[in-house]
Amino acid sequence: MTTTISVEGMSCGHCEQTVEEALRDVAGVTDATADRKAEQASVAGDTDAAALVQAVEDAGYTAHA
Repeated sequence: MTTTISVEGMSCGHCEQTVEEALRDVAGVTDATADRKAEQASVAGDTDAAALVQAVEDAGYTAHA
């Protein structure tokens, strides 16, 4: 299953990497890709969207499911 969430505040490649790492640390996530230009992240795996949003916000960005 793939889930896409909106992510605000990414301004560079390092930001994308930070968001991807935060998402990959969520239980059930098998892969994550962030795109600063599209202001979103795509997450593969079986997990709750609220957990994804929380992980991104804990990393310092604004997220919406």
